[in-house]
Amino acid sequence: MNLEHVREDFPILEKGIIYMDNAASSLTPRQVVEKMVEYYYEYRANVERGVHRLSQRASEEYEEARRKVAEFINASDPSEIIFTKNSTESINIVANGLRWHRGDKVVTTLIEHHSNFITWLRASRRFGLRVEIVRPDETGMFDLGEFEKAVDDRTRIVAVTGLSNVLGCVVPVREIAKIAHEHGSLILVDGAQSVPHTPTDVQRIECDFLAFSGHKMLGPTGIGVLYVREELLPQVEPLCIGGGTIRRVDLDGYTLAESPVRFEAGTPPIAQAIGLGEAVEYLTMVGMDRVERHDREVTRIIQEGLNEILGVKVYGPEDPRDRLGIVSFNVEDLNPHEVALALDAMANIMVRSGHHCAQPLMRHLINAPQGTVRASTYLYNTTEEAQKLLETVEQITKSL
Repeated sequence: MNLEHVREDFPILEKGIIYMDNAASSLTPRQVVEKMVEYYYEYRANVERGVHRLSQRASEEYEEARRKVAEFINASDPSEIIFTKNSTESINIVANGLRWHRGDKVVTTLIEHHSNFITWLRASRRFGLRVEIVRPDETGMFDLGEFEKAVDDRTRIVAVTGLSNVLGCVVPVREIAKIAHEHGSLILVDGAQSVPHTPTDVQRIECDFLAFSGHKMLGPTGIGVLYVREELLPQVEPLCIGGGTIRRVDLDGYTLAESPVRFEAGTPPIAQAIGLGEAVEYLTMVGMDRVERHDREVTRIIQEGLNEILGVKVYGPEDPRDRLGIVSFNVEDLNPHEVALALDAMANIMVRSGHHCAQPLMRHLINAPQGTVRASTYLYNTTEEAQKLLETVEQITKSL
């Protein structure tokens, strides 16, 4: 990967900013912005409805983006790709769209983002479900035996993240999927963090549902993806219905269309979907294997360097091979927000601070009630930027 060439595609980096808040939202390369501007300037029209040439062009580009996403995660068919607003909406479609039976069981974990946690708690109240929470060790690493204990024949779905947005730990979703399927259970993978950073093959993982967001993988905001295995598409009710979702409407009823349009009510985020398609093309051109290797190296430097600074506590796996793209830490006697503000003011380093939408993890696993400082990397971060982060954190600790 030509890092210097990659960085030229992100104009914001020319301002001297060191951007390490990628787990919240990545930067967007000029190619993605230009592709979205092309839509607005050259064929701005609605999709799937018009016969005029602008609508036809917009529809072709929109469906081409769907095809690119399907290929990116090795889906069997583009019809398995549903465009949503984000991962949160994708997970909500599944939680509210499955046909539940009272007493069905949901298995999730303590390290989940709220979007893959409270969604199931609400479903449990609405539909009379049981929710069982699997706990990892304090570094976020799981014993698969705990899933074997939790998943039983009453388990309807197992909902797990592919990569913790706090601890950076890689979750063995393929092995968990096998356990789930042995009991006839479905598995949903929250890929919001994993899909942007590592090659993803839904057929190899054997997941039934996969949720991810465009804005964390070089794409625009307002566009997400829900992958649904083809055989399950008829079993999931759309979250919304209306324009474009139907095959026929009569005075006393309606018939929904096939996937994916049955899930995409109203005018979809056309420019955003086209932008996501371009982002996927960009990542494919760079190579996801290269992206992962680069992320692991920069993350390793940050993790090992922070461990050597007196007064800094690092959370998550001790072995860098178990971590990808994220290092959470705290500086003793300082609120995480104070550290984040200091990094910005002292060195133009942008990091996230707080609970990272994972309060149960903070309170019940790592004992960080105020949250953590989170440095999260991506393909445009350099080893020099990692060293600058370490130098600045050390300066902060020395000022205490």
